[in-house]
Amino acid sequence: MTAPIVIVGHRNPDNDSISAAVGYAYLKNELAKREAARSGKAPAEYVPMRLGPMPPETAWVLEGNGIAAPAILSHIHARVLDVMTPNPISIPRTATLLEAGRLLRKHNIRSLVVVNDDRTYHGLITTRMIAERYISATDALEGDGSNSMAVAGDLIASLGQKVDEMTETDVLVLDKEGLLNEAVEDLMASALREAVVLDDDGYCIGIVTRSDVATRPRRKVILVDHNETRQAVRGIEEADVVEIVDHHRIGDVSTVNPIQFLNLPVGSTATIVAMEFERHDVEIPKSIAAVLLSAVMTDTVILKSPTATSFDREQAERLAALAGVEATEFGLAVFKCRGGEDNLPVDKLVGADSKEFQLGDSTVLIAQHETVDLPAVMEREDEIRAYMRQLKDDNGYEFVLFMVTDIMAEGSQFLCEGNRRIVDRVFNIKCTGVGGTWMPGILSRKKQVAARILGS
Repeated sequence: MTAPIVIVGHRNPDNDSISAAVGYAYLKNELAKREAARSGKAPAEYVPMRLGPMPPETAWVLEGNGIAAPAILSHIHARVLDVMTPNPISIPRTATLLEAGRLLRKHNIRSLVVVNDDRTYHGLITTRMIAERYISATDALEGDGSNSMAVAGDLIASLGQKVDEMTETDVLVLDKEGLLNEAVEDLMASALREAVVLDDDGYCIGIVTRSDVATRPRRKVILVDHNETRQAVRGIEEADVVEIVDHHRIGDVSTVNPIQFLNLPVGSTATIVAMEFERHDVEIPKSIAAVLLSAVMTDTVILKSPTATSFDREQAERLAALAGVEATEFGLAVFKCRGGEDNLPVDKLVGADSKEFQLGDSTVLIAQHETVDLPAVMEREDEIRAYMRQLKDDNGYEFVLFMVTDIMAEGSQFLCEGNRRIVDRVFNIKCTGVGGTWMPGILSRKKQVAARILGS
């Protein structure tokens, strides 16, 4: 069984990052079914995942459209699950060695899982154990062969010996989600050099041998809404990146083979995903249309951001028609469902949509929070600045810049902690430690802020 291909966005995921993954996974699965019907082969499976908590607007849209929230992906390192032999052949404790031998021979395997009456795991029996049983019997053979019939009788009698009498119960047990690198060390250090994988109820769901770990697999992943390693899932350097769909600058993710890299200067990754539905002539369900529309509207600040293009507007109109909503009204509803800015934890307020950028030898953090109630956010300025200073100190950032974007007033309040001189010079302003600096017309972190800072 081929492992599913993961589709995932960046760390500190925003609505576009998660929604694009959900939409693209649906498209890729539909295309896989189409290909399977043509080729007769089993279709590949694509699974959307996320690298952090869901923004409230994403949760609201997914729940309202009956779509399950993508699971959190903690890393993309190879796991025990990726190499184990699933559903191993088992034998009851009450079976005989003859039955065990026949099963081993029939399936051309070296080990059998020995199970209790309720099918829960008990231990292992291997070809080596059975061979050693017969070798030990021949050790009793006299040099002149005078007792050969007695030895032969013992060997024949052993065929009826119960498996339970020879079962090895001191077997390494691995977690299916465990890191393969760590599991290999434990496996090689174990006397048996075979391990089992159990589920929470004590049933054996897999077996791992030395030959299983001889070749280290690379998990397949599709990146959406980013293409820089510092924003990617942990272990990306060990993964096989098979596609990238993004609307940001080209970063430093490298691949083993040539891939499809869709990188377009539009306002939202969801826009590119919607265009791919069109290109492949795949119908967009109402629920997926709503999810993609929400991402287009949040990432382009209801199409007011300078990053918004004619492509975004065209796709927003098409998606709104498919979802049965008016685009602007729907966008405002999505923004308003964030709410709760007076009691939102400060780490969520500042860090939920934050990205690291490399600036020379230094790293900077640029965070953004979009709101329809700027005063409510600014009432928490002291708390926000204290958290920003903590982020700077804990991570060694050159500076932390927080953009509080008022989508109604079409501008952003800049709050900066750390080396403010860089921000002052780039934008010809004077950031202070109190009150922030109002930046009219600044709505896009990517195009109006990060690009100018990184290009300075």
